[in-house]
Amino acid sequence: MVNIDTVYQRVLAIANKEQRGYITPQEFNLFANQAQMDIFEQYFYDINQFSRVHGNETETSDMLDLINEKLDIFEVKGAAVTNGATTLPTNPPIYRLGSVFLDIAGTTREAERVNEKDWAYIQNSPLMHPKNSRPVYIPDGNGLIRLFGSLNSVAGQIIQRTSGVVCNYIRRPGRVEWAYVVVNGYAQFNGTPPSIDFELHPSEETNLVLKILQLSGLVMKDVGLYQVAAQEEMKDIQQEKQ
Repeated sequence: MVNIDTVYQRVLAIANKEQRGYITPQEFNLFANQAQMDIFEQYFYDINQFSRVHGNETETSDMLDLINEKLDIFEVKGAAVTNGATTLPTNPPIYRLGSVFLDIAGTTREAERVNEKDWAYIQNSPLMHPKNSRPVYIPDGNGLIRLFGSLNSVAGQIIQRTSGVVCNYIRRPGRVEWAYVVVNGYAQFNGTPPSIDFELHPSEETNLVLKILQLSGLVMKDVGLYQVAAQEEMKDIQQEKQ
């Protein structure tokens, strides 16, 4: 985790070094949450990119391993809720759905993801019908899935399973907040709740400062502040990808 007050103080120190302007706590909190999500979302693009290149055998410098380490805190395994339909977990909320499993009497099988077009073909092809040992699922994009297992021996129909459904997923980072009390007209950090730190890996502290400075530069219409922060961020990105 990254201490939110540390980031706040660094942002203010840099922004105010040349009397560029003042960033209010409310503005900082908005920028902080935006910056955290920008960095978090970039992980998935970076995984896609670094998966295409040969990895580094050095344990502490392989970029794909480092990104996965940063995502570890957000990985969750949870049982789906069933109430006539199968609803994906909502607490904590899903950001990216991973693998879906069917658990029957302690035997767990991974389900294959299919789309509606594939499902129409599967239903019309008896050899392709799903089984408990080879389940399939269809996501609808709204937090619901339909998971199918073996044929019903009586009705001769494919069974939609609404129990024993488990999934792995990546959750969203929690909201951050620099909470404060006003003393003699000045905002002072309130280190007790409701202050909430960043959930990102400690190595992201500098990236958070730079992204918040970029957003601050746009709001204060300070092109110089934005450019300096953007150049520093670009330098870090180039170093990572060399």
